[in-house]
Amino acid sequence: MVIPSGVVVLTDRRLAARPLAEVVAAAVRGGAGWVILREKDLGYGQRRALAETLRAVVPPGRLVVAGPDPLGGDAVHLSATDPVPAEVGLVGRSCHGVPRLTTEDYVTLSPIYPTPTKPGYGPPLGPARAATLAGGVSWLALGGVHSPQRAAACAAAGAAGIAVLGAVMRAVDPEAVTRTLADAFAAAAAAGVGR
Repeated sequence: MVIPSGVVVLTDRRLAARPLAEVVAAAVRGGAGWVILREKDLGYGQRRALAETLRAVVPPGRLVVAGPDPLGGDAVHLSATDPVPAEVGLVGRSCHGVPRLTTEDYVTLSPIYPTPTKPGYGPPLGPARAATLAGGVSWLALGGVHSPQRAAACAAAGAAGIAVLGAVMRAVDPEAVTRTLADAFAAAAAAGVGR
């Protein structure tokens, strides 16, 4: 099974410097291989329409929907308390400590670093502690991963990818920001292969 890896962009249309679909398309051009659609405050019809719009700019099968309803897709990312839906091909879960999983395929661990998107949220785990908490579970580093150095540190610690929200959503040039993070993560991950 293919799971999210590399740069994974989380959406937030309120923070986006441009229309959300434009920001997501730019991030994909910059190297984001996956997108997690949040926007839980939208009504069902609006959220489903947004999911379809984003599926047109995200690689096939790479849009993950936050919450137990995949909105016509096959991938969900659950909160700590969401039930695991039946008949969904890819299931992720948000965790802030030791993952307690059933059938999930991956987790996001957060916050890795202090994050301006959620000030005071924490305490930050740091990449090494996140790796210890994840154990053998595939994990994405979430929270404050907004620089090449932090992206590289997460890769070096064994993260499958970095989940990025604010750095991409707020960016004047989301393509360039995503490319910088993707390149740093990929270089550090490649350097760590075989260690």
